Amino acid sequence: MKEDKQIHTAHQRSPITWVPTAYFAMGLPFVVLNMVTVLMFKGLGVEDKLITFWTSLILLPWTLKPLWSPFLELFKTKKFFVVATQLITGITFGLVAFSLNLPHFFSIAIALLAVIAFSGATHDIACDGVYMSELTPSEQAKYIGWQGAFYNIAKIVATGGLVYLAGYAIERYGGIENADQATMLTANQKAWMLIMAILCATMVLLGIYHIFMLPKGKQRDTNEKRTAGDVMKELVAVLADFFRKSHIVYYLCFIILYRFAEGFVMKIVPLFLKADRATGGLGLSEKEIGLYYGAYGAAAFVLGSLLAGYYISSRGLKKTLFTLCCIFNLPFVVYALLSIFQPESGWIICSGIVFEYFGYGFGFVGLTLFMMQQVAPGKHQMAHYAFASGIMNLGVMLPGMLSGWVCETLGEWFNKPGGYEPFFIFVLIATIPAFLITYFVPFKYAPDGSLLKGEKE
Repeated sequence: MKEDKQIHTAHQRSPITWVPTAYFAMGLPFVVLNMVTVLMFKGLGVEDKLITFWTSLILLPWTLKPLWSPFLELFKTKKFFVVATQLITGITFGLVAFSLNLPHFFSIAIALLAVIAFSGATHDIACDGVYMSELTPSEQAKYIGWQGAFYNIAKIVATGGLVYLAGYAIERYGGIENADQATMLTANQKAWMLIMAILCATMVLLGIYHIFMLPKGKQRDTNEKRTAGDVMKELVAVLADFFRKSHIVYYLCFIILYRFAEGFVMKIVPLFLKADRATGGLGLSEKEIGLYYGAYGAAAFVLGSLLAGYYISSRGLKKTLFTLCCIFNLPFVVYALLSIFQPESGWIICSGIVFEYFGYGFGFVGLTLFMMQQVAPGKHQMAHYAFASGIMNLGVMLPGMLSGWVCETLGEWFNKPGGYEPFFIFVLIATIPAFLITYFVPFKYAPDGSLLKGEKE
């Protein structure tokens, strides 16, 4: 009776009280680790190749999370993992803040950020679990917009608001244009310590809030004789079924190559925007990057995603996929042009970034929908979609790890300081495999979910 009352009380609490905050907490750590830390380490004087390698590698848990997600079902509740990971993430951000003043700050900070990555990936699993188990199908459909909106708001807050605030703080601490190197370094240390402290407070407060507002859910059935060995056998069986799908090798190559060029670009662009003009960059301040890249760019991404949905629904994925691939990859020419001409006009730079981000949002939808409609369908649909997403993340992570080294090497070969100009030309060449594999990609399912003639599971 008591358990029924708890479930009834949780059900009575409107999802609007926790869905937005939970998915904001999901998006914030990922965006900070993926994008914001790149600028932080750049301001603290770390080499580009070290920044790109390590800030890419620490994202590995988001690729591997499907491998440990089944084991979470054996312990505690989904709410427990959501709250625990939010608190762990918050406290660890606080430790990162303290580490920035230490002699070997980069190694220590990367180790702490790796902890945040594992915690954040685990949070994603548990948060999606709460969403799916506590809401009815109609409620899931009703609040899916809130879910996506607040995940993207987290992106705007991190890459826009926090980066802008970091730039403002750097100036307040004496990091003005003509300041000496030591003053700039000290100003960056203080500013980024402040940002990490804000992230610490935000995540801890969200964790405390969700202790009270998140649905409690059902307790794990202690009578269920399900061991870790049973879970492992099931996981192996699901993986084997995934790799037995028809066209799976082609599909995996497609998933990796679709975002291959983006993987190179993602880590280098913030460094390029921040680097001074003498080394081939655009010499933007953190405030300008936060405004152009984080705010306007993120808004263009959302707009592109929305319009792509209508475009695909009107013509179907099969007829639009190659166009989506072109819109996704061709805008990278913007960065090649910016690196060649190095314009000083903020409007020109901002317009280029907005154009690229719009194309990114427009084209990304195509890959997501392809994985849902062509790769995932079958007996283990959710698990197979998670595997495909993990491989997609791996396809972005690996070129991201190499991007700094490639940029530096090309700069040396062509005698271009910073290497940004030849690097972005290289990126345009790297888009060619995506065009080829997308043009010939086979479709297995019709729009209604039925198998096409001659195809098999």
